[in-house]
Amino acid sequence: MHSQSLQEYLDYLRTIKHYSPATLEGYQRDIQGFFKFMSEQEELNNITDARIHDIRAYIASCHRKGMAESSMQRLLSSLRGFYKHLLKDNQIGANPVADVQAPKGAKKLPKVLDVDQVDRLLSSNNNTPLEVRDHAMMELMYSSGLRLSELVNLDVLDMDLKAGQVKILGKGNKTRYLPIGRQAIEAVSAWLALRNSLALAEEQAVFVNNRGSRLSQRAVQKRMREQAQRSELGVHVHPHMLRHSFASHLLESSGDLRSVQELLGHANISTTQVYTQLDFQHLAKVYDQAHPRARKTPTK
Repeated sequence: MHSQSLQEYLDYLRTIKHYSPATLEGYQRDIQGFFKFMSEQEELNNITDARIHDIRAYIASCHRKGMAESSMQRLLSSLRGFYKHLLKDNQIGANPVADVQAPKGAKKLPKVLDVDQVDRLLSSNNNTPLEVRDHAMMELMYSSGLRLSELVNLDVLDMDLKAGQVKILGKGNKTRYLPIGRQAIEAVSAWLALRNSLALAEEQAVFVNNRGSRLSQRAVQKRMREQAQRSELGVHVHPHMLRHSFASHLLESSGDLRSVQELLGHANISTTQVYTQLDFQHLAKVYDQAHPRARKTPTK
C-alpha cells in the first residue's frame, strides 16, 4: 500500500506537475523516510492512519538527530504534498501535515564586510580591460545592492548613467529602478569605454568575458574571490557579500528599513529585517568599546 500510493503520487508530480528528476528523487527519499519511521511505530499499520501527533513525533526525532531547519522544512513540504494528494483521492479525511511547522533554528546572519574592507577591495590598480570590468562590477554591486543574477543579466540599454540609475529585472520578473553612486558611475563609464573593443557585435550584455559574450555567474565569483585575495582581506568574499554589505551599511546610516527593502527588491519586509540584527550587533560593539560602564577594564 505504501509503495503503491507513493508511486502514484510521484507519477502525478512527473506527468502533471512536470517536476524534475532531482526533485522527484528528493520527494521520494523524504516520504520513504517517514514510511520507515511509521513502520517502527506499532500502532501505525497504514499511511492513512497517520495523525498530526505522528507527524510532529517524526519531525521531533529528525530535530534530535541534528537535521537542519531547512531540511525539515523541505521534508514537511514533501509530506504535506503527499497527504494533500491522498486527501484529494479520498483516501484520508484530513491532511495530518497541514498545521505542522518545523522547529525554528538559530537564524544565520549574513556575513558582511565593514567599510574599510570594502574600500580595500575596491581600491585596486586597474591596468587591463578585464580589471577595469571587475572594478566596475564590484562598484555597481556595492553601490546598488544587486544580486549576482541581476548583475550578469544587465544589458547596456538598462544603464542610464546620465540619470544615475539602472533598470533591474529581479525575482518574479519584477522591474525596479535603482540609483547608482558617483564612484560606481565613474567605474562603469570607464568600463563601457573599453567594452566595445571586447564585446561581440550582437552582444547586449554590460559585462562580457574575454571572448566577447555575456559573463557567467561563476566567472564573477572567481574574479571577486581572486581580488579579495590580492587585497589581503583575510575573509572569503563572494558576490552576495557585497549586497549584504550594501544593505547593512545603508541601514546603519539611514535607519530606513522600508527604503532598504525597496532597494533590495524584497517582497516581504521580514526578509530585510535580518539586517537590523546586524546593525544592532554593530551598535552593541560600539557601546561595549565606548561606554565607560560597559568596558571590562576601567580606564586610568
